[in-house]
This record gives sequence, C-alpha cells and structure tokens, in this order.
Amino acid sequence: MKNIQTGSTRHDDRTGVSALGGLGAQARGASGRLPPEIWMQDGAKRVEQALARLLCAEDDGETELMAAMRYASLHGGKRTRALLCLATGALADTPTHMLDDVGAAIEMMHACTLVHDDLPAMDDDVLRRGLPTVHVKFGEATAILVGDALQAHAFLTLANLDAPGDNRIALVRELAQAVSAEGAAGGQAMDLSLVGKHVDLDRIVAMHRMKSGALVRASVRMGALCAIAEDAAHAALYCALDRYSACFGLALQVVDDILDATADTATLGKTPGKDAAAQKPTCASIMGLQAARQFALDLLRDAGEAIVPLGPRAERLAQMLRRANAYLLKHAPCA
Repeated sequence: MKNIQTGSTRHDDRTGVSALGGLGAQARGASGRLPPEIWMQDGAKRVEQALARLLCAEDDGETELMAAMRYASLHGGKRTRALLCLATGALADTPTHMLDDVGAAIEMMHACTLVHDDLPAMDDDVLRRGLPTVHVKFGEATAILVGDALQAHAFLTLANLDAPGDNRIALVRELAQAVSAEGAAGGQAMDLSLVGKHVDLDRIVAMHRMKSGALVRASVRMGALCAIAEDAAHAALYCALDRYSACFGLALQVVDDILDATADTATLGKTPGKDAAAQKPTCASIMGLQAARQFALDLLRDAGEAIVPLGPRAERLAQMLRRANAYLLKHAPCA
C-alpha cells in the first residue's frame, strides 16, 4: 500500500498527512475550500452515477432482483456515508474515480442494512425515503435477496477496484468488519433484544456504536485506506479519524432517535414514532429530548475537536459536521 509521501512534499509528523499534497495547491484549494453545497452535490451525483453503472439495468429475465436492488439503492438519501468517504479521500489525495466506486460500495452496504432492517421480522416499516419499502413493493422474499445481493455487490466492487491488492484487501476487511457480529449485525441483534426492557444509557450507546456507528467509522476510514497505509507512520491520522467517526456516528443516531419522536413523515421519509410504539429504548426516551439534543450537539463538537490536528486538509470533514449541526438545529429546535 503506497505511502502518501512523494518527492519534496512536506509532512506533518504527527499525522503522516502531507501539508502540500500530491495534487498541488490548486487541487488542495478545491478539496479544502470548495463551498460545501458544491462538492457535496457533485459528490452525491457521482456516487449515484457509480451505483447506476455498477448495478447494471440489464434484463432480470424471470426475476425482479436487479430492479429491486436499484430501487433500494438509487431512490434518494442524503449519501452521508459516501460523502464522509469522499471527504476523507480529499484529505488523503485519493483519486476521484476510486472514491466514487468505494462510496458506491458503502451505499450498497448501507442500503442492504436498511432493506433488512425494514423487514417485518426486524423493525417492520412500510416507508423508506418516502417510498414503499422493498418488501412492500417487491415482496419479503425478494427483499431478503436484495439485501444479500447488495452486500455481495459491495464486496465485488471493492475487489474489482483499480488499486493495488493491499489497498483492496484493507477496504474489504474494513467494510466486512463494519457489518459483522461486532458491527451492524450484532448491533441489530442487540437492538431487538432490548425491546420492552429498561436499560441504562451505556447499553443504548453501545448498541448504536455497533448498529449504525460501525458503518460510519468504516466510511471515514475507507476514504483514507484507498491511499494511506494504516501503519505506525500514520497512527495519529487514524486515531483522529476514529475519534471523529465515533462521535459523528453516535451523533447521527441520537438525532435519528430525536426525530423519530418529534418529526413528521415528510421530514423522516419513514414512519415516525415507531421506537415508542415498539417499546424500544433510545437515547431520547432515556435522557429526554432536550438532554438528547444537547448530547448530539456535544458529540458534533467533540468530533470537530478530534480533527483539529489534521489542519485545513480536513475541512470537508468539518463541513460534514456543520451540515449535521444545521440539520439538527432546523428539525429539532430547542423547546
């Protein structure tokens, strides 16, 4: 796996990230100072295009599997996880074409988790992103297969990247760990086990870090793993990224808990009030809405502090925090 240091590039000894970067001053300005609404819109569009290309719309023959996979993956969403990957990739000078496909693989895996979470045996929801969930539109059996196939296609995408083998192995390992029994699958199992129980906040936080936080962590790390080895020379970089993603990932889930209790269907794109109806303990139900709101704001602040050592090259990661902060303040204003 290549080291980011090349030629006469000056480095920050604490992080192993170049202060100048292999793409030069002009590209550094684009990656660090481009207005967030421009690079986020462009990045989301490129990832959408990569998804459409990778999930080819060939005739399914006698099945609707590929059509259902595209339905699950290509119908909107904020693309937060893919954008986190792109933001870290800008810091690492990862080639754009590689980031687009890695972002698409992450979104396939995210869609897989959502399709399975929505199933009647799991969270049992009929709406996702304002549309009927996959099992409602295509049937439960097809929805199960959609999740399975999206997971496989995510790994196929990473395995087929135009990148050195060590990079591809690191990316596959990272994404697999994120959805393993120690990640999203284990978190979903814990979530189901807590229904109707009185538990302390630490259990809820642990569940959130696995169920949704692990994929956020992987998304942040994968943008760097495309180009920078996780070794002793870059230990400070990955430590900062892990602190950032741990705080950001948990904050996103706390916000989701708050909005489930307070927002309408148009805002959520899914059925509101399901946590309370299913007797699921959440940060919002345990802490109260205002305390949960402050908890989320504190987590976003802590995430910002985590990347201060990375300097201006981490500006896109900081912009992701500002977007999340603005979303929280808009949709969950202080009572």
